[in-house]
Amino acid sequence: MTLWNPITLGAIELPHRLAMAPMTRDRSRPDGVPTDLNREYYRQRASMAFIITEGTQPSADGQGYLLTPGIYTEAHIAGWQEVTSAVHAEGGRIVVQLMHVGRISHPDNTPHGRRPVAPSAIQPKGAMFTASGLQDMPTPRALAADEIAGVVDEFRHAASAAITAGFDGVEIHGANGYLLHQFLSSNANRRADRYGGSVDNRIRFTTEVVSAVADEIGAERTGLRISPGNPYNDMVEHDTRDLYPALVRALAPVDLAYLHVIQGGDEELLRELRQEWPTALVLNRAGADLDTRVADLDAGLADVITVGTMALANPDLAARLRSGAPLNQADPATFYGGDHRGYTDYPTLAAAAS
Repeated sequence: MTLWNPITLGAIELPHRLAMAPMTRDRSRPDGVPTDLNREYYRQRASMAFIITEGTQPSADGQGYLLTPGIYTEAHIAGWQEVTSAVHAEGGRIVVQLMHVGRISHPDNTPHGRRPVAPSAIQPKGAMFTASGLQDMPTPRALAADEIAGVVDEFRHAASAAITAGFDGVEIHGANGYLLHQFLSSNANRRADRYGGSVDNRIRFTTEVVSAVADEIGAERTGLRISPGNPYNDMVEHDTRDLYPALVRALAPVDLAYLHVIQGGDEELLRELRQEWPTALVLNRAGADLDTRVADLDAGLADVITVGTMALANPDLAARLRSGAPLNQADPATFYGGDHRGYTDYPTLAAAAS
């Protein structure tokens, strides 16, 4: 079975091919500094091929949700150093996912209380949970053309901070309706300048961010996550068959460590991206059973697979699968926010036996 074969993603050597997907858990400090609880959560899951952290804001403008971590201040770096050291002490590998939410935010959830920024001033549908309850997300402020280079530099700075904090690499979040995806989309991006309109213009921001991060920390430690056709967070994409192959072709010469694809149902597009992409392809087939995901590895469609809920509920998932042991079931009521319950108290096989 391909699942247990080692593989190297750029500079990151993996003992097998079952990785932990990024999952927002809303348990950091209000200032975005990771806690001892975060350290324990990631330490427990160090036996995954590698861990991709929860979405982590590269700047104050990048925050959308309560109690999500940051990686742009000295305090953030110090907090994450505790996490990466704990994971490495257990023999694990961990990369940080840089997530700028763009318009998927509310001023009450940010350290400065300003309006969200986005490609265009178009209000997203939906509400955001804040300390005072659910509130409609406001109409964002469109980034001026001369501001975009500054946002690119925020990603560059955060990537540098991540390496200082001990991460093995960085994954740039270009999926799920957040800022990079907003620039790629047909509905959130109505710009008439060099960042909007044509496919080449709409992929420009993503290619600039990826190139900046790769230049800062090395392409061999840089990955990108995309979700072609994903409508989450009020996204509309009318031209995925043109957009994503163009994006992949534009980024192929950068020689990134990996491309992380959230599969949204277009199998023909997935196979085209697999063919076009020159390095490792990490695949998240959301909602699929494990047999289906492993079959993607065996067929060569994916080089690594990521799982979310299974890793959340089973800190020793790899050991359980190798031995055929039963899996813990996740408790959705504890997914977001709270304390150790549903976070660090899922039992391992060893704990259950004792």
